[in-house]
Formats: sequence, C-alpha cells, structure tokens
Amino acid sequence: MRMGRGVRAACGVVLLAAALTGCGHKADKAESEQPPVVTGVTLVQAAGEAIPDGAEVVGTVRAADVAVIAARLPATVTGVLVREGDRVGRGKLLVTLEAAESSAQASAAAAQVAEAERALDEARARKRLADATYERYANLFKDEAVTRQEMDNRRADRDVAEQGVERATARLTASRENARAAGVVAGYTRIVSPLAGVVTAKQVENGMTVFPGTPLVTIEGDGGRRLEASVPESLAGRIRLGQRVPVTIEGAGLSLDGRVVEIVPTADPASRTFTVKVELAGAGIRSGMFGRAFIATGQRQGILVPKSAVMERGALSSVWTLDQGNVARLRLVKTGKTLGGRIEILSGITAGERVIAAGLEKVVEGAKIQ
Repeated sequence: MRMGRGVRAACGVVLLAAALTGCGHKADKAESEQPPVVTGVTLVQAAGEAIPDGAEVVGTVRAADVAVIAARLPATVTGVLVREGDRVGRGKLLVTLEAAESSAQASAAAAQVAEAERALDEARARKRLADATYERYANLFKDEAVTRQEMDNRRADRDVAEQGVERATARLTASRENARAAGVVAGYTRIVSPLAGVVTAKQVENGMTVFPGTPLVTIEGDGGRRLEASVPESLAGRIRLGQRVPVTIEGAGLSLDGRVVEIVPTADPASRTFTVKVELAGAGIRSGMFGRAFIATGQRQGILVPKSAVMERGALSSVWTLDQGNVARLRLVKTGKTLGGRIEILSGITAGERVIAAGLEKVVEGAKIQ
C-alpha cells in the first residue's frame, strides 16, 4: 500500500516531536541529579570530653520554711483576717478564737494574784509591827523592865510574822505563775504568724469549732525554696552535703545551680528511694513546681553535640553530618544525657565529626554544604 506525500509528512512531524520530547526528559533528569547547594547553616564538631556520670532524679519545689499553724485549745473561730495569697509579716494577726474556759481561767487567775498581793501586804505590815515590838521589848529587857518570858513571846511573834511573809510571798509567786499560764492559754485565742511569708492555705471559716491540732492557716516563709527529690537508694553513699547539683525547673524555664542541704537518712521501703533536699536560688520559683536534678557520681568519656543538631522522628533520633566532600549525610544516632544546651551521643557518630547545628530545615540528603 502506497502512502501519499501528505501522510508521510505528518508521520515525520510526529516522530520528530517524540524524539524531542525524549531528549527533553533526559535533560531534565540530568539537571535533577545535580546535588543542591545549601548555604547559611551552622557547623560544629562533635566534642569528645568528660561527661558527669550519675542519675537524673525528679522532685517538687517546696518552701524551706513552712508553718502549719494549728489550734491549741477547743474554741470557736470568731475571725479569719487573711486570705490565701496574702503576704504577712512576723506577728501578723491571722485568726481570732473564743474559748470561754480559757477566759474564765484568766479572770480567776488575775483575781488570785490580786488576793495574794493583798495578803502579802498584810503579812508585811504584821512583820513590821512584830519587829518594832520586839525591839521595844529588847530595850525594856536590858533595863529589866520586862521578864525573859515576855521577851521570848515577842521573839516568837516576830518569827511567826516573818514566816507569814514567806508564805504570802510564795503564794503570790504561785498565783502569778498560774496567771502567766492562764494568759498563755488565753493568748492561744489570738493566732499570729510566726514568720514572714505568704498564706498558702486557709483551713477555717468564721463560726467553725476547732480542737487542739486543728489546722488553721499554712504559711510559706520567704527563706528560699528547695527541690525535694527522690533518689535511688543505690546512690545513698555517693551524695554528700554541700554537693553542687544542676537543676532544671521546667515550668519556669530555669536552669539553676543547686546545693544539697539535707539528706533524709531513712529510705522509703516501698519505692527504695530516699529524699534529698537541694537548695535553690533564683526568682520565679514557686512551690509545687516540677524539677529535675542531675546527681553526679563520677565522670566518663563521651560525645556531645548541641541539642539543636538532633532531629527527632518518632522513636528515632538523627543528625546531619558532613563527609570529606562537604556533602550532607543523615545519620541515625542514639542519645543519652542532656547537659545544659548539649546532648550526649551514645552511638552513630564519632568525636571530631562535623554536624549541622542550625539551618537543618534547608538540608537534604546529598546536599553540598557551603
């Protein structure tokens, strides 16, 4: 079958277009295989250095001084003068109570003191009279104007009067001690703050009946904060008072240098931990905040990179490294402890390798880094 000239021309155009299209695809593929060039990234060397060995523990921030003020006698609450969150000074009146029994005791004790004071005044007056009478009879006895029996009687009167003063003095002393004790008890109806700080809890309201031991108000003092952390008993003999401890308070975004100020010697038999109290210094720390502390027990060699260099994808961690040709290569790594702004690399890279610490979002596998 013979084709016409027009048909053959049309077929040629189609074949040429197909050939050109094929050439175009090959050119595009060649361009896409050229590695991209990336600039504006930050490079660091993975540092091999001594890393503190130990354990990270968690705990809660507490006030160094906490006063839970409780009632000391049965009474009725007649006034609550503070609210939670109020700042109070030492001696500030917090709560008033009414205790009929203590008021009656105080009144009775005051009356006893007044009566004992009158009795002592009378005893002293009798003694002055007995002393004067004895002196007069002594002079008369020298002149033989009175008998020895009369002289002995006046001496006995003087001795009795002196003993009366001693008894009255002792009674007054006892009465005053009773009054002081009754006054102390009466003072239990006026509850004042034992320290300067902040009211963190108010456990009573007006009209409530309280008994000895009933909590009234809780105050946290201004004397600083501590992290109370639970530490494994395996570290019991490796922590010392005064030891410096790095602490992170996540809620406040703070990294602090703490100091061990107390080690509770008794361990919890259920959790096999004991409590360590770490003194904190810094603003913005509130009681109840969650904190982490690293208890160092020695040193070992390790590899550290900036935390910004590590990418997390689910359970996998990776970093961008550079080979000898400055080409980016993705490496899976296993991470360890976090130390400040750096993180330990347990495996995946070696000390001295270059890693990308900033600008990671620009990098792809095989990219040329300039």
